[in-house]
Amino acid sequence: MYDLIIIGAGVTGLAAGMYAGRLNLKTLVLGATSDTEMAVGGVITMTEVVENYPGFIRLTGHELAEKLKKHAEDYSDYVSIKNEKVLKVKKKGKEGCFTVKTEEKEYESKTILFATGTKWRKLPMKGAKEYESRGVHYCSLCDGAFFKNKVVCVVGGSDSAAKEALLLTQYAKKVYMIYRGDKIRPEPINGERIKANKKIEVILNTNILEIKGEKFVNKVILDKAYKGKKELALDGVFGAIGHLPLSDLAKEIGVKLNKNWEIIINHMDSTTNVPGVFAAGDVADKEFKQAITGVAEGVTAAHSAYKYINEN
Repeated sequence: MYDLIIIGAGVTGLAAGMYAGRLNLKTLVLGATSDTEMAVGGVITMTEVVENYPGFIRLTGHELAEKLKKHAEDYSDYVSIKNEKVLKVKKKGKEGCFTVKTEEKEYESKTILFATGTKWRKLPMKGAKEYESRGVHYCSLCDGAFFKNKVVCVVGGSDSAAKEALLLTQYAKKVYMIYRGDKIRPEPINGERIKANKKIEVILNTNILEIKGEKFVNKVILDKAYKGKKELALDGVFGAIGHLPLSDLAKEIGVKLNKNWEIIINHMDSTTNVPGVFAAGDVADKEFKQAITGVAEGVTAAHSAYKYINEN
């Protein structure tokens, strides 16, 4: 019987595991869910440069995840980290505990923390599904190298989209940012980098209607003419239109979600409506989602689990 099982081993889950270890809670951190094959470290491992995590001026996402993992492992007397896919979470009758079923085995715990994060929101236009992995991608760090000296676009106008575009300029000879709004909305420092990068061209107030190609993507159809044409020749399309919370496992045990499928938490203590169940990080209902805010919620949730166990 574990005191706490943390589902999700991104930075939020690893930080929560570390703090649970400090509190002498017997803790299991599980690194994958039924919705994603993401290994220990989480999606931040796909980020080339992290510049907004306090204490580190600049490091890769993989380096940050590794530091948090090693910190959690320093409490190995109490904390175990396993990369097992979680299939099901159940409340165990009236005994006040939970079972977590993975592909490998079944575990029991007094409390649960959902730190499952999000997955990429897929592009909706015609051809996006057909050409996925054949020119349609969602991770510049993973797939950008395939587009050396080619022409690509990023769909989206957020800071994440800007970072994707900037990374792609290391490979592609031309990068378009195509956004339906009247201006892109990156953080100021990345906005300046976009303006200064001659490889990047921003196309505003425009949607892609269809992605076309033969064996691989070779063009997109726009809803309005750009430089006199609605066809734009491209070798690759990278989606950066947001993320979807991985909250299905929580919903199955009665945890309340908002209209965006985020887990509703008390932002003071990371509790949910189900006693003994906590949530933190990108899966939770907050507007500002960053590694540092997820880590803060994770350690708050670990402390709340400690209090719950000792009061019940």
